[in-house]
Amino acid sequence: MKTPMKPPRLQKGDTIGIVSPCYAVTPETLAPSVENLRALGFRVKLAKNLFSLADGYAGTVEERASDFNEMLRDDEVRLILFGGGEVCNELLPFLDYETFRKKPKLVCSYSDSTTVLNALNRTSGVVTYYGASVHDFETVSAYNLQSFEARLMRGDLTYTPAQKWKTICPGRCEGVLTGGYLVNYATLWGLPWYPASPYETCILFIEDHEMFNEPSVIAKYFANLEHRGVFQNVTGLLFGHYSERPFPEIDRILRRVGEKFSIPVARCEDFGHGQNSAILPIGVKAVMDADNGTLRFLESSVGD
Repeated sequence: MKTPMKPPRLQKGDTIGIVSPCYAVTPETLAPSVENLRALGFRVKLAKNLFSLADGYAGTVEERASDFNEMLRDDEVRLILFGGGEVCNELLPFLDYETFRKKPKLVCSYSDSTTVLNALNRTSGVVTYYGASVHDFETVSAYNLQSFEARLMRGDLTYTPAQKWKTICPGRCEGVLTGGYLVNYATLWGLPWYPASPYETCILFIEDHEMFNEPSVIAKYFANLEHRGVFQNVTGLLFGHYSERPFPEIDRILRRVGEKFSIPVARCEDFGHGQNSAILPIGVKAVMDADNGTLRFLESSVGD
């Protein structure tokens, strides 16, 4: 595989651009995040149409795409940070992929943003970052801040779990990280911006939450990935936060997948729609040990 292109690391004093491609935000809900980002030593730039409600639930497609592209083209902006929602896929035909390829910068979010993060990575070869959104800075936990600094500012090779992983299927694997929120990742495959697996070997990280989907829906979308041939290239599976209570059906679904494709599988509370927001760099090679619950990056996630 080609060596991935990596955006320059984030430093104190850099500018973070905030957009809202998935759902509308309000000045009141965004204010704590902006204040905390500034208190951490960063400049903050708000997109022109950030608070638009032109379509009721968000700005128009044209407004949101324009905001995103302006941030991609703005040399002052080093990190584009945003949250989740429902309509990020509307932007895919309109994004300035060429600018992103020529002038890589950090792009980080989670949930519905899975579509944009993976499309940007697939079309450009530039690493993108899944796991943290602008809303994580409303109140900044020690774990989330550590992950933010380790992935986007230092590019550490070590990965810190939030708590001990659960081994579903034992084993050790190596591959390039790819994944995101299950529904979005499954429905992205086959589109022009993600026609097939970009990597010969992949460690697939997937997350979901009980507030959105029941176990039967989880099974449905894993079957969708199987039917699309995704698991032909997958060497291991890491499943993120699903629920605060035991859900044995989920472990059975994960075990079926692991045993069918003879891959190690682990479940963790590190990333997803929970309290913890570990950041996983899409496009970076890593080693996962499901027995010992560890993940190690084989290269830095950021450039100099």
